[in-house]
Amino acid sequence: MQQSNQNFIAHFFKLESASGIILMFAALLAIIFANTPLQAYYGLILDTPVEVRIGSLHIAKPLLLWINDGLMAVFFFLVGLELKRELIEGELSNKRNIVLPGVGAIGGMLIPALFYSAFNYKDPVAMQGWAIPAATDIAFALGILSLLGSRVPTTIKIFLTSLAIFDDIGAILIIAVFYTAKISTTSLIIAAVCIPLLFWLNKRNIESKSLYITIGIVMWVALLKSGVHATLAGVVLAMFIPIKLPHRPDYSPLKSMEHDLHTVVAFFILPVFAFANAGITLSGVGIDQLTHGVSLGITLGLFIGKQVGVFGLCWMAIRLKWAELPKGMSWTTLYGTATLCGVGFTMSLFIGSLAFEGSGVGLIFDERLGIILGSLLSGLLGYIILHKYLPKSGSNT
Repeated sequence: MQQSNQNFIAHFFKLESASGIILMFAALLAIIFANTPLQAYYGLILDTPVEVRIGSLHIAKPLLLWINDGLMAVFFFLVGLELKRELIEGELSNKRNIVLPGVGAIGGMLIPALFYSAFNYKDPVAMQGWAIPAATDIAFALGILSLLGSRVPTTIKIFLTSLAIFDDIGAILIIAVFYTAKISTTSLIIAAVCIPLLFWLNKRNIESKSLYITIGIVMWVALLKSGVHATLAGVVLAMFIPIKLPHRPDYSPLKSMEHDLHTVVAFFILPVFAFANAGITLSGVGIDQLTHGVSLGITLGLFIGKQVGVFGLCWMAIRLKWAELPKGMSWTTLYGTATLCGVGFTMSLFIGSLAFEGSGVGLIFDERLGIILGSLLSGLLGYIILHKYLPKSGSNT
């Protein structure tokens, strides 16, 4: 069993690292499309209208929003599955392993938001993007770590992954509370009715994946129409997927779904999302764009705010003896790992699309520029620090 768990963890990190590398290529491809004669085709693809109509139910959105609202709901479903597994029987089931990444995640969300707010507090429209630099992209960060090979101790990967899970919880709460449109009571009631149905299925130890998914789709459509962001349906659904079945101790519906979705999310959904959202036009970029409050606030929030917040609060927690420095990590490698947390690509782009959606003021350009610059600087500095200070020989302790 122990060997099986080790193989699962090794496979997980290998998969996420590969996904991060593919994400880089997808983002680069989007920028190439947006800055060449292919730009017309890029816009045409993303603006393609896609409609679904069943009786009086009508959903009509451009392809870009189907990606952001639909495919990303599957991503959030996977995040929810991973979160539940980690809390019940993974690294986060041990309270001693929760404190340091949890405290680091709080600092990594609070300080970047304060950095952003310092540059934009006078502009109420720009302030809608305060949560953009509060996110960490685990796929990208692990992709950068993979470039260092076997020199990276497993404890660093576990710390970074655990911190990113707490970061995802924070992002989910932020989206639920701050990024909702006008609420439709009827649709919200329909979504709410799905929850006791899922609870009943869970308590009856029903293992049929199709039943859970069907109710999840109904809940997604209801949330889509309610004004609460539809991707939250994925997280809610994941919380009710059984991790164990009394009558089948050798089978876990949750782990089965998690295993099935990893490849789809890592190698299709996230690269598609990156390609659809990273295409910024660089022509005409000058000092005004680079120093715009939105762009500068995100860049410095990710690059400076993240490392200060994560490392600073982890340092405080260790000095106050709330937690211990993980085995295999030094203060320098902890700082390098904290710097990698400034790679906020996927979730930052997602929150940015919510923050400035329909604002009509063109801030979406500044948002993307800041995310790419902040993530690039964080990734480069984090890699340089870890490359210099990690042991030259591999260690998996």
